Amino acid sequence: MNADAHQEPNYFAIFGALAVLTGIEVGIYYLHMARFFFVSALVLLALIKAFLVAWYFMHLRSERWTLIFITVIPFVLALDLFIGLLPDISHILP
Repeated sequence: MNADAHQEPNYFAIFGALAVLTGIEVGIYYLHMARFFFVSALVLLALIKAFLVAWYFMHLRSERWTLIFITVIPFVLALDLFIGLLPDISHILP
């Protein structure tokens, strides 16, 4: 294996990005927005954080594309399920 094939990511930069995203999540809590937008924003930020962890800490960046598709497809299906169920659960949310 070539030394250029796998570069170590800047873990402190990733940690900083995760800390900033967590700070944004805490800030969203204090905005007192509608529940739908509150939950949607938190879910979106959680997905971004999960992507960063998988991409850098689990080294998916240097894996084959088939493995990446295996990990991305469940996220896409979960998002599709969430969007598909919004009309049914929208009347439950205050």
